[in-house]
Amino acid sequence: MAQIRIARRVLTECIAAMAFPILLLSILVAPVSAPVVAETDRSRARWCGVETMPLKPSDHSWAQWVAPRLRSRSMWRTDLPVFVTAVLLSALSLLVAFFGFIGAAALAFSSVFWLFGIAAQVGPFTPESVRETLLAMPAGIVLGAVTTTVLTGTSFLRDLLLRTFSRSRDPDLLAKLEELRTSRASLTAAFEFERQRIERDLHDGAQQELVAVVMRLGMLEATATAAAADQERIVRLARQAQAHAERALERLRDTVRNIHPRELSDLGLIAAVRELAARSPLRVELNSTGDDAQLSSPTATAVYFTMSEALTNISKHAGVGSARIDLRCTTTDVHVRVHDDGVGGARIYAGSGLAGLRERMRSVGGNLEILSPPGGGTLVVASAPSQPPW
Repeated sequence: MAQIRIARRVLTECIAAMAFPILLLSILVAPVSAPVVAETDRSRARWCGVETMPLKPSDHSWAQWVAPRLRSRSMWRTDLPVFVTAVLLSALSLLVAFFGFIGAAALAFSSVFWLFGIAAQVGPFTPESVRETLLAMPAGIVLGAVTTTVLTGTSFLRDLLLRTFSRSRDPDLLAKLEELRTSRASLTAAFEFERQRIERDLHDGAQQELVAVVMRLGMLEATATAAAADQERIVRLARQAQAHAERALERLRDTVRNIHPRELSDLGLIAAVRELAARSPLRVELNSTGDDAQLSSPTATAVYFTMSEALTNISKHAGVGSARIDLRCTTTDVHVRVHDDGVGGARIYAGSGLAGLRERMRSVGGNLEILSPPGGGTLVVASAPSQPPW
């Protein structure tokens, strides 16, 4: 395995040596060429066994990726130094590979050249006899080994400089990439939890009620057929079927409202929160200020479900019958605080509804925090920009 990696390093350095004229010409179009060369060098490092992260998304073309990359500070901090390093080390690899391997081949095969009347000259050395050509063969092997070692060292130097520029000079980029991976995993888990909740609500709620309706209608049909005179039983079964149908319809409305409330789309965030407070089993004191007209739909939806989940948790776990919501909307952002005087002790943990809401807030450029000391009540604080950063 080690031999394969060394062979890969030598091969990549030889390719870099042959690509040196192209790299030299690419200086004329720098800094456009810098991200391309830097990303290619990251690919080279991965092929040689070094853990590096690709920065270009697989579904983006080079043109789609380079254009926004040129406007980021990371290009100047990371890509440009890697580009300069690639040009300089490729020039070094060209000199080493050209003179080293050609010289090694000339020495190793000097006896063959001698048979054809050719005295292969390598630097100051020119064989003048068969004995000297035979002595030159091991010297050629040694020179080839030295050339291979120097090229391998040059490859390791590339890796060292690549990691130095990527880690010490651009830590914010790596942190954002790690945060993005974590956030995407959390959102996937939260969406899966939400799908399971919807399936469970439909199965245990509306579906059961509709099954009861079907059964009552079957009994009603049988009763009407068997005893047309039994009007009282027919009326009772019809009323039961109607009651089950009404409950099924109400549960369907609740499920649909929990997916996306119509009031939020038609009337805006403040009106939807008023409706939410009116439906809540808690006594909710709502204080709202500002205008929600500037809020984007993703931001309003994220804030609404944050308040909805907070009220649900209060009714289930806080042990109190009241809550307070402070909602403030401005032209640039929205802030909300949901407070109760309950038992406290709430926390955000992986897979919980609050964890999903926090990732949802982060997806629109916002954040969610919980202050919940045991016995001191719970305060849920959320904020987000009016327009998502994307």
